[in-house]
Amino acid sequence: MQTPKMKTPVSRFRRGPVRPLNSSFKSPVRSPAPKPPPAEDQTSLAKEVEMLRKREAELREQVAQLQQEGYLEDDLPECIQVLHRYNEMKDIGQMLLGRLATLEGVTTREMYQKFELNLED
Repeated sequence: MQTPKMKTPVSRFRRGPVRPLNSSFKSPVRSPAPKPPPAEDQTSLAKEVEMLRKREAELREQVAQLQQEGYLEDDLPECIQVLHRYNEMKDIGQMLLGRLATLEGVTTREMYQKFELNLED
């Protein structure tokens, strides 16, 4: 006995009409309509906006003061690059101290003391 061949392929995942692959996705789950924020949220948001505006004014004052002292915004990328280089060298130094500490069987803290280095630096 042979099973009859179907004319169209059956997929247990496909439901309804087939749409082209490049059509936009429509979720079967409906999202709820957005609710307006409660009055207290609006109050807290207004306070936060005011606080951010004050902070922006403070930062603008600091920038103006730094510019008066001769600092230039154009120098900032070079300063950042130098700081990155410094941090990389400091990381290498800490790795070396850690390896030396392992070889000598002591803690890194003891290595800092041995070489008279500041732990907080």
